Amino acid sequence: MKIKLLPSTIDPEGRVSPEQRLSCFVVDGRVCIDAGSIAIGLTDEERGRVRDVIVTHPHMDHVATLPIFVDDLFGFLEEPVRVHATEEVCALLARDVFNGTVYPPFQNFDNGRTRVMQFVPFEAGEEFPVAHLRVKAVPVTHIVPTVGLVISDGACTVGFSSDTSATEEFWRVLNREPRLDALLIESSFPNSLGRLAEVSGHLTPEGLGAELRKLRHEEIDVLAMHLKPSFRCQLVEELEALGVPRLSAMEPGREYEW
Repeated sequence: MKIKLLPSTIDPEGRVSPEQRLSCFVVDGRVCIDAGSIAIGLTDEERGRVRDVIVTHPHMDHVATLPIFVDDLFGFLEEPVRVHATEEVCALLARDVFNGTVYPPFQNFDNGRTRVMQFVPFEAGEEFPVAHLRVKAVPVTHIVPTVGLVISDGACTVGFSSDTSATEEFWRVLNREPRLDALLIESSFPNSLGRLAEVSGHLTPEGLGAELRKLRHEEIDVLAMHLKPSFRCQLVEELEALGVPRLSAMEPGREYEW
């Protein structure tokens, strides 16, 4: 399995910036997890292949350019862009984004060949197919309805926390998996802002370390994501200070493979 955090910003020389301002991860060049930078970070080849997007929650940094992605593809689609989310999140996206005011209700449109966008609801706690993957969604602890994910291609399994503070069911589900190859887990704020992290539903490096003690799988890659750009250097130092084997900050634009 290959996973890439799509870049969302560039530096003054036009190179990919290490800061993560928007959240969008592409799996095997075919499926996106969240859609913050989906319209600006995909390659042309990926744009031609990605038709499935799993939305973990409706915060803007996770859905910001989804409407533009669908808009770009409108006249060329031969099948709809399928937006997989819980019933609640599908309803929120229809109400707050694809509502005819913020952006057109693409879920109601076709281009003469196909529907342009389709909401595909899933139930948290149940396994469901997305393209070539099998996915389990697990509620996590954030300030809006949010799910973490357990993703498998049949040979490899990866956990994805999405945005969360201290949580429990996610770890119970991961611990029941016969194997786990990698974990992508958030770490948004430095340790000095622990109270802010708590009230906003996020983790600090110290909080990440405490959460990892709930995980029974060993010798896996742990990639910290959702590092707030203003604190990235400090967060990287605090993550390294944890001394957790195979823990590193995820790099936008780099493809990781298991």
